Amino acid sequence: DSATPIEETLDALHDVVKAGKARYVGASSMFAWQFCKALYTSRLHGWTGFVSMQNHLNLIYREEEREMLPLCLDQRIAVLPWSPLARGRLARDPGEATPRSGGDAFADRMYDPTADADRAIVDAVGAIAKERGVPRAQVAMAWLLQKPGVTSPIVGAVKPHHLTDAAAAVALKLTADEIRRLEAPYRPHAVAGIGVR
Repeated sequence: DSATPIEETLDALHDVVKAGKARYVGASSMFAWQFCKALYTSRLHGWTGFVSMQNHLNLIYREEEREMLPLCLDQRIAVLPWSPLARGRLARDPGEATPRSGGDAFADRMYDPTADADRAIVDAVGAIAKERGVPRAQVAMAWLLQKPGVTSPIVGAVKPHHLTDAAAAVALKLTADEIRRLEAPYRPHAVAGIGVR
């Protein structure tokens, strides 16, 4: 909440932890400079510090690699990316219709403007999945799990096989060449998924 002073928010979170109502606190979807300010402020006052960051990160949205991931690695903050499959875009052919693909306005705002540029990445996921004989979701999640600092992606499962794919991704180790093939087509994107003041 950009309208509330960070000191007020951090003091309240510290009170929640001191009262035993939570063990730890985590943050989500902010700019790296905002997170750095929060980390500094909590240390300055001796308040409970953040132990995790839930951020927007997947193969077709990698802007967090610029500042947030290095910050979290340096500060030993767990990274828990949300939308690891880009709301399903990394788990299916671009033309494949699903119930979600037809009515997800949030995903449309985040991913439709870059869909043409992202097509090569989606195609690379499909090619590697075919070569490996695994679902696309496993390839996209395996890539994420091999990123330094990523602790665990936030998996949104609506069918049992979604959990099976997420668990299987842990054992799928991509080669350096496969990672290069997945990452090479990426082009910088506008920042998305962060509440802008």
